[in-house]
Order: sequence, then structure tokens, then C-alpha cells
Amino acid sequence: MSPGNPLAPLFKPKPVRFLLRGRDAGGRRRRWITIGVLVAVVITGLYYLLRTPVKKEEFKDYRVAKGEMMIKITAAGDVTPQNRIELRPPLAGRIEQILVREGDYIKKGQILAWISSSDRAALLDAARAKSPEEAAKWEGVYKPTPIVAPLSGFIIARRAEPGQTIGSGDPPLVMADRLIVKAQVDETDMGKVRIGQKAEITLDAYPEVKLPGRLDHLAYEARTVNNVTVYDIEIELLKASSLLRSGMTATASVIVNERRNVVLVPAEALTERKGAVTVLLKRKGAAPLPTPVTMGLSDGAMVEIKNGLKEGETIMISTMAMPPSTMGESNSPLGFGARRGGRH
Repeated sequence: MSPGNPLAPLFKPKPVRFLLRGRDAGGRRRRWITIGVLVAVVITGLYYLLRTPVKKEEFKDYRVAKGEMMIKITAAGDVTPQNRIELRPPLAGRIEQILVREGDYIKKGQILAWISSSDRAALLDAARAKSPEEAAKWEGVYKPTPIVAPLSGFIIARRAEPGQTIGSGDPPLVMADRLIVKAQVDETDMGKVRIGQKAEITLDAYPEVKLPGRLDHLAYEARTVNNVTVYDIEIELLKASSLLRSGMTATASVIVNERRNVVLVPAEALTERKGAVTVLLKRKGAAPLPTPVTMGLSDGAMVEIKNGLKEGETIMISTMAMPPSTMGESNSPLGFGARRGGRH
């Protein structure tokens, strides 16, 4: 068709432009719908957010008092003899008498049992077959051999009975001079423990009983247990107890530091303000006053206050304060707390 054709305007691509305009309109509608949905979601969220009441910070009063604090290192262990001695007979033969039982306390030099050699046992058996008189004659002439306690202590095992034949390597009795608690402490705690420190022993079999003890020995060589470096410690018991049995599982709490008759406050009562540790001191007829204090010993739950507070004063503690278990961790702004320990 030539450019001068008078019908040319009738063939312009108007339908194509109509199609493009239709597509643009559909896209705009979808965008507006999307924007409307987002606005509705935002408005709904703001509505419920504004409806939620903001929890108001509340405070509780705490009357300052004095008390006692103990910092302990707890170590798992077991009850074991300090010196375990197997009482082997001087010869092989037959046991005639055993004069002690498990748990009996014995003295050094005490006769614990009588044993006949194999020759004596055979001779006596032959004499008894003849007559009681013949047996009595040879019993008086041919004496049995005693088993004697080498030192004082108590019997922890009885492994034979009269009439039983044993070899010279078979111990019919086992004794110990005393029972101790052997436990393990982490190498990071070795700088805190020392010989002579007080300890408390708790037995798994009798959890309600606490036995007093004393740290008696620290190992010089480390061991590795579950990829952790530990040192053995030995704790002697200050009082003998009939509850103790060799092999019992025990927990030893070594008291590494203690304070008596000192001012104590909960750890959550402390706040750090401009590099100083403060408490909120309640005043009669006036607003509470942030008061600087000097901290002492802490077990993570309670803190000793050396200066700044007196017994009988009242402080205010926020109910939204960080709990002591959290404040004792490395994230604590105050940086105090005991990894192991307790207060009594």
C-alpha cells in the first residue's frame, strides 16, 4: 500500500494498543490489591499491639539482715579404704575358726582366725576317726596357726568359713585401717582447695545425712576423665559412722570460703550504675535512693555487703530484676557468682 493511500489511517494498530492498555490496567489493579492487604495487616498489628497493656515495673521490700555464707566446691566420689589389706594365711590348709565378722573393729596383734596346715588337718581327721581322746591328744600336741591383725582397723570382708580349705594366696579376711572419701576436682578448682579445709560428705544411700570431714590429701598427678583434667582428693571423716560401706557413692562438698555474721542481700537487688554497684534504699517520706555498696563474697544467689548497708535497713527489689542464676553467669554486668557453691 502506498504512503499516499487515503485508506491508510484505517489500518493503524489500534487493537494492539488496546491490548497493552488492558494488561497495564490489570497489573495496576493487582498492585493496589497487594498494597491494600499490607496496609490492613499493619493496621491490625498496630491495633493488637496498642491493646496489649505494658507491664508496669513493681518493687518488693527486703529487710537487710545478717547471716552466714559458705562457698563450696562439690566433687563426686566414693567411699574407699585408705589402706586395704588382704589377710593371707601363712600356709595352705583348713580354717578351724574365724573369730571376727564384717564391721568388727580390731586391734593390732589381735588373733582373727585359726588355720590348720594340710598335715595337721589330715592327722586330726585320722585321730577323730579313732576316738575323742585320741583327737584331744593331737589337738594339744599339734597347735593350729593363727592369723593376726597387722594393725588396728576393722574388717570389711569375710571370704571364708570354718572347715573350708584355702591356699596360702587366698585371703579369708580383708581389713582397712579407716574409710575415706576419694573424689575428683577439676583442675580449674585446684587453686581454691588446700589441705585442712572443712568438708561435708553426703551419701547417695542416705541423702539426708551429712558427715563432717576434712581435706586430707591432694594428688600431685592429674588424670583425664571424659576429656577433662581432674585431680584426686582424699577426705577423712571426722566421726566414725556405722552407715559407711566401702564402695558407696558419695558427694564431697569442700568449703573453700565462708563468712559468718555478715550483711547479705539477694543478688538481684544489685544494679550497676556508672561503674558503681548500687541498691535501691527505701526511705521514709522520701523517694528511694540508689545507694553505692561494696560487695564481698558471693555464691551467685546472695551477696555479702561490706559497706553501704546496715542490718535492719530496707531495700527495694524490682520484680523484673534479672534472676540470680543468670546474674552469676559470665553475661552478668556485675561479674560475680559462684559456679559451684551453696549458702547456709
